[in-house]
Amino acid sequence: MAPSAWAVALAALCIVALAPPAAGFYLPGVAPNDFEKKDPLPVKVNKLTSIKTQLPYSYYSLPFCKPDTIVDSAENLGEVLRGDRIENSPYTFEMREPQMCQIVCKISVGEKEAKLLKEKIEDEYRVNMILDNLPLVVPIQRVDQEGAYFYQHGFHVGAKGKYSGSKDEKYFIHNHLSFTVKYHRDEQRGVSRIVAFEVKPYSVKHEYEGQWNDKKTRLTTCDPHAQHIITSSESPQEVEVGKDIIFTCDVDFKESDIKWASRWDSYLLMTDDQIHWFSIVNSLMIVLFLSGMVAMIMLRTLYRDISKYNQLETQEEAQEETGWKLVHGDVFRPPSNSDWLCVYVGTGVQFFGMLLVTMVFAVLGFLSPSNRGGLMTAMLLLWVFMGLLTGYSSSRLYKLFKGSEWKNIALRTAFTFPGSVFAIFFFLNALIWGQKSSGAVPFTTMFALVLLWFGISVPLVFVGSFLGFKKPTIEDPVKTNKIPRQIPEQAWYMNPIFSILIGGILPFGAVFIELFFILTSIWLHQFYYIFGFLFLVFLILIVTCAEISIVLCYFQLCSEDYLWWWRSYLTSGSSALYLFLYATFYFFTKLEITKFVSAVLYFGYMLIASYAFFTLTGTIGFYACFLFIRLIYSSVKIE
Repeated sequence: MAPSAWAVALAALCIVALAPPAAGFYLPGVAPNDFEKKDPLPVKVNKLTSIKTQLPYSYYSLPFCKPDTIVDSAENLGEVLRGDRIENSPYTFEMREPQMCQIVCKISVGEKEAKLLKEKIEDEYRVNMILDNLPLVVPIQRVDQEGAYFYQHGFHVGAKGKYSGSKDEKYFIHNHLSFTVKYHRDEQRGVSRIVAFEVKPYSVKHEYEGQWNDKKTRLTTCDPHAQHIITSSESPQEVEVGKDIIFTCDVDFKESDIKWASRWDSYLLMTDDQIHWFSIVNSLMIVLFLSGMVAMIMLRTLYRDISKYNQLETQEEAQEETGWKLVHGDVFRPPSNSDWLCVYVGTGVQFFGMLLVTMVFAVLGFLSPSNRGGLMTAMLLLWVFMGLLTGYSSSRLYKLFKGSEWKNIALRTAFTFPGSVFAIFFFLNALIWGQKSSGAVPFTTMFALVLLWFGISVPLVFVGSFLGFKKPTIEDPVKTNKIPRQIPEQAWYMNPIFSILIGGILPFGAVFIELFFILTSIWLHQFYYIFGFLFLVFLILIVTCAEISIVLCYFQLCSEDYLWWWRSYLTSGSSALYLFLYATFYFFTKLEITKFVSAVLYFGYMLIASYAFFTLTGTIGFYACFLFIRLIYSSVKIE
């Protein structure tokens, strides 16, 4: 496809990928709930999270108010792996019934409780709550745009500060929550739907009259009868051993013009979409540059070469031939360690299939943000079922290399990548478990993952390998000589290590801006749901990996170096090295992680991500070269 055609195709995909979903279409499990006046609205609590430690904890690991009975909500596989622990709470509202200065409970702070609260305030932990499947957010005024807000996940447990005239730093807890529930009312049916759940936290040292009488106690610091409401934290509640903390809340209901189907839009609103468009344009420039080079090679150089090679008549002319045709007798010679190449190509096919299907479903709107953990669950299941393609592609390549032990290659394919990732994951999970974090994957979930691997993925890899091996061997366009040809001394710029490292720069350059937003979403707990942009970047990555591999592969063959099999895989696969280096740069410049365990978790997970990216990009580059070389050698006459 010519460069202009690529530009038109990607522009068309922009329109499709970024188009809004059709109104009135609800996905299974995310249909709206209708509420009438005074209907109960139970608030659920989720994990405590911190961008400084990356270790989630259960809400009730801190001395907060508890309901009579704590009930766990059923979590899907993705939620458990994310560390979500959703439970009921003592906060229950009534639809369109405002409350003011509602006492939730009073707790006494002992040494253990004070230590826990101070640790979580020091580490800037946030409390996460859920109402009608909407996460609780704190609206924060944007500095650059008047009247515009961005939303912070959850509210901080507390804050550090100093009393005026004192140098000692104190810890203050947010014990008064001012909730705002926004709803959209259907005038015809007389029902309401919740479209936003916001909070403003305050720290208030409550005082009361007379004896403590639970929720009937009359507070002097916050009195609904006297219209004395809390609007600031002027007299904050300090975390002190032996002192009581009274938890209170306000609930306000506001009617909104936002419809239920659009309620996530404000959460997911892209305030920096110009940067995303810059990323797309930047990546398109790389694609157009590479497309121009490929077009030049294919249309000009190759056409000239093929015409010249096909016009060679005399034996003397044939002996004087140079360039890529000279190595026709060795170009399809199986590489060293060909078994491992088959394994990694198969793994890359598995990743490619998983990501492609996930992206398509996400762009079409089937992976709703309201379905927490849905994305991770979908990716895991798709990974497992793509085992069929993994086995098929690895055994087809293995048979091309004259291999005969297809069961051996199937076994290696089924266990090499998943086994190494599972070992790293198990080690990281042990570290999380040692920190008593809710992010530790329970034994039952670990068993379920092993069951998915051994019970479904491994058998599918073997089935795919069997089917692939039964297929006829792929015929090479030219015959391979019995004696390998000597490779002439190469120029410094054709050194394998140098060309491999150079090859990884452009694929990484095509995705690194979007990578910043993905890392920010994961490690800074921000909303990311712009799959339209991500899908376009994924397509650009595919094209970039393919084209850079083809260009460098052509130059390599023109230098009479026929050892292209591994080089084609490693050329585009080396972009994973740059990904890991960028992740390291991001860690030191954007994150405030100070704990050793948290740093190990970060680099452990980024190592897994880079390993997966290596197999994906390497496989794209390999297949591009494989098809390119078969095409050019089938176009010339070989005597």
